[in-house]
This record gives sequence, structure tokens and C-alpha cells, in this order.
Amino acid sequence: MLVTRTRRLDLAEGALSEAFARAAARWPSAGVPDNPGGWLYTTASRLVAGRIRAEAIHGRKAQLLAVDSAWVHPPGPERFDELADERLTLILLCCHPALHPTSRSALALRLVIGTPTSQIARLFLVSKSTMAARITRAKKKIIAAKIPLSRPTDADLKLRREDVCRTAYLAFTAGYTPGQGAQLLRADLAGEAVDLAAVLHELLPAAPDVRALFGLLLLQHARRDARTRGGRLVTLDEQQRSLWHREEIERGLALIASVRPTAGYVESLRLQGAIAAEHARAAEAAQTNWVQIAALYAELETLTRSPAVRLNRAVAIAEAQGPRQGLAVLEGVDRAMPNNHRLPAVRADLARRAGDLVLARRSYARAMELCANEVERAYLAERLDEIGRTNAR
Repeated sequence: MLVTRTRRLDLAEGALSEAFARAAARWPSAGVPDNPGGWLYTTASRLVAGRIRAEAIHGRKAQLLAVDSAWVHPPGPERFDELADERLTLILLCCHPALHPTSRSALALRLVIGTPTSQIARLFLVSKSTMAARITRAKKKIIAAKIPLSRPTDADLKLRREDVCRTAYLAFTAGYTPGQGAQLLRADLAGEAVDLAAVLHELLPAAPDVRALFGLLLLQHARRDARTRGGRLVTLDEQQRSLWHREEIERGLALIASVRPTAGYVESLRLQGAIAAEHARAAEAAQTNWVQIAALYAELETLTRSPAVRLNRAVAIAEAQGPRQGLAVLEGVDRAMPNNHRLPAVRADLARRAGDLVLARRSYARAMELCANEVERAYLAERLDEIGRTNAR
């Protein structure tokens, strides 16, 4: 809020830290105010204002405070005079071309969405320390380069649209599959990412990447109420499909169908949407077209070279051709995903189905070592216990 109101990222963090320090000194004796957040915000904003006045007195220009007075508005509904979500403005700042491409979405996730650095590191398959340094460098770059926080022109949004789409997608992933904690799903966080995609779609309804993103997120989010039962994980094949939100599915299907095959990140979103659409069309798990899903994953892997995509392709191959064929696809993935618990979890499941209980037991144990999500760990423990009971018989 401070950044969006004052346009001063360089001053906002320091002012808020000072406000917290003053609260820690005063509240124990004076009492906690009725609105603690409002007190902190007001105190910090006054500190920022005082610093800006001091700069003016010393004859320095506060460049980041300046807001362009002339905007280039596209015709019709695509106007930016009243952005529906202030977070979008700040995300656009984080996605400025002056920042390194690998830092843009990461900074937006941390600064705007509030995603923990450890989760961002997991999404980017890097260490927490690497990601923390990357985010710090990006903040310093914004301040040093005096990048203005301002509403984008049509050309600006066009340049940054892909990064904004990436940010919304990653924010959804952080809520849809949190890597740690006591919840399998953070529907509130995932829902915020869907809302952000909806804002983008309202502003740019004809943009193919925005349509593909919005369609994909709707299809995935539509399954939220069926993914857990009584606090336990429910696998896709066991989900009660009557709990899926059909209105969201129908809208998502229409959006994905409206995007033509292309290349680059748009195609990555379209292919993921097409995969989600295959699951959404199946009235029950047995009707899922796994052959088509495996083919779509093959296209997606060729496009992205992502080890996570290969992991998902292995699951689809196992469903279409058998678990041993799925295990063969996993060969070589360990080097790219050494600390990701989902790789040994998938290997364990396929090994169990293939009858290799030794590999299954070892892989389930490894997955539990790496997994920081309590619901997933409980699920893995149940599967490991099942193998133990099988051996006992």
C-alpha cells in the first residue's frame, strides 16, 4: 500500500521498519491502538512524506514520485484510467524491462503477492539463498535506476504482459500446491491469482496469452473443493466430480478453445490448458483420454524442456501404456530435480503398481524426507504402510 500510494519503493521499506520500531517502543505502555495496521500505515506514510519534503528542500527531484500526466489509452474497454486491482500496477513495476528476466516474476511474487522466498525458490527450482539474493538485487535495481511506478501505456503493457502472466501463473501454483505447511491447498491464494487473471482478461480480452492463462487457471481452480476430504488428500482419479465447479469449467473450456496453436509461452499455457480440458471433459476418471494427455505433455516437454513436465508425462504414459513405461520416462530426471519430493513420490507410486515393492518403499521414504507439506506427508505415509501390510501378508 505504501509503494502504490507514495511511488517510493526506496523509502517504503525503511519507513515501515521505523513504524514497527516505534510501535514496539510505545504500544507496551500506551496500549495497542484499535486499528494497529492503520496506525502502522499512517506512521510510515508520514515518515515517507517527511523524507520527500526534505528532498524537496534540498533541491533534489523525487523522480519516483512523479506520475505521468498523459496516458496512451487503447480504444474501447481496454482503458487503464481505473485499474481494477492495484496489485496489477505494482506487478507491472516488478516486470519492468530494466530488471533481469529471471528476477521479474520472483520480485512480484515476494513484493506484491507475499509469497515466502522459500516457496518462490521451489517454483524456480533454485536454492532459497539464490532466490533471496535475486530478489534483493531486483529491489536495488528499481531504486538505483529510479524506475517510476506508474500506470502503463498500451505499449508498456504489451512488453510486460508475458511476465505478468507468468507471475499470475506462479502465484496460482504457490496456492494450488503449497510446498510446506498444514494445508494441501491454499484456495484463497489461488483464488487471488485467478482474480488477477480475470482483471487482465477484462483489460485485454483479445490477448491470446491472457485468454490461455485465464482459461487454464479456471479449469484448475474448478477442482478445489474435491481435492481434500476430511483434511486428507484425494487423488484426481478418486475425486468426487460433482464437486467440480461446472460453470468455471465451461468458461475455461471456451477460453482454451479460442486460442490457436502458436509458439513460446502462449503455447505453453495453451497446452497446459488443453491437458486440463481433457480432465475436465471426463465425466469419470475411467473416461480420461490418457493417450491424448500423454501426447500433449510430449509437445509441452519439447517446447519447455521442463523436468516437471517430464514428470507429469511419465504419469500420463503410465496411465496410457503401463507403470513400467512410466518409470522409464523418469530416467535422468533426478539430476534436474534432486530435492523435489514429487519425483520420488511418483516413482514410488509407479513402482508399487509395477510390483517393485523394494523400489516403492525406498522411494516413498525418500519422498517423505523431502516433503514439507503435512497433508502430502500423511498420504505418503499411508502408501508406505500399505506396502508394509502387503509384505506381511
